[in-house]
Amino acid sequence: MFRGANAINLDVKGRVTIPTRYRQLLLDDCQGQLVCTIDTQQSCLLLYPLPEWEEIELKLSKLSSMIPHERRLQRLLLGYATEGEMDKNGRLLLSAPLRQHAQLEKEIMLVGQLNKFEIWDAKVWQDQVHQDIETEKAGQFELTERLQDFSL
Repeated sequence: MFRGANAINLDVKGRVTIPTRYRQLLLDDCQGQLVCTIDTQQSCLLLYPLPEWEEIELKLSKLSSMIPHERRLQRLLLGYATEGEMDKNGRLLLSAPLRQHAQLEKEIMLVGQLNKFEIWDAKVWQDQVHQDIETEKAGQFELTERLQDFSL
């Protein structure tokens, strides 16, 4: 389970270094095999351990290529999906198209989201967090049934 927001740097070759606290878990879970794709709703990337990504692929395979929205989702998620493996130093290469989609510069955020990570440009992340907090304060969101039952 991944949680927490980690400030890390993108090196000149386009690699991210996975924080030490996640490395052994990723090695145990998927031998460091990861899949990165775009988030179709936000300017960030989604980084999955391979077993988690395989579950997403199974769901995508059940969508119809004859229904435009379903085909579009398949095209975007699968088209950008890039496999990678952590090297012995815990680094993972992010492809140029992925970095461009998320507007990644040097300073980035690796954000745990239970079964995956989000990868954000640090400035974009800060703007998103600010916007999310303001939306919560203003109550400008749909209170779904799941949210009605949620408490801290």
